[in-house]
Order: sequence, then C-alpha cells, then structure tokens
Amino acid sequence: MAFGIKREELQAWKAAVSRGEISFLTHYWQDARFAGIRTVTKVGCADLPKLTNWCLSQGLNPQYIHHSPSYPHYDLFGPIQKRILISEQQWEQIARFKL
Repeated sequence: MAFGIKREELQAWKAAVSRGEISFLTHYWQDARFAGIRTVTKVGCADLPKLTNWCLSQGLNPQYIHHSPSYPHYDLFGPIQKRILISEQQWEQIARFKL
C-alpha cells in the first residue's frame, strides 16, 4: 500500500518516465513481506536500455526491473535506497521521508 505522495508528484514522475528520463519517486509504503521497511523509491525510465545501464552503474541487478508497460521502474528500499538517493542528490526526498 502506497501513501504520502500527492497526485501532482505522481503525475510529474509519470511524465518524466514517459520522456525517457531517470526519475525518482519516494513514498511511504507497507508490505508485510518487508517488516521494518516504511518507504520505497521507484526509479523509473521508459527507455529500458537507459534504465538497465543506470542499474548497472549503481551496482544493481537489472533483472529486478519491473517491466510495467507504461512505467518501467526499479524499487529501492532499505540501506540501498538511502545510498542511491544520496549519490543522486535527491536531498528533498531524503529530508522529507527522514531517510
């Protein structure tokens, strides 16, 4: 279950993803399979080779890309989420979600 984002933020993320940009969207999240995890960052890009290369540059396995037809993305959570948000200078998301 996702919460803690505004419709405008989601729309902006979708537009950036559709344009083939690497785009970040962090939101609160609950999933019983991931106890203790309270946020997730979706790193999206409709340009799959670009998203794959981004994953490899971050040391992530592109096998875990969610191949959503409209909004392909990679989910980040836990320590990897914070490390990558720092490396990508996503300061607003880090502060807002207290990561």
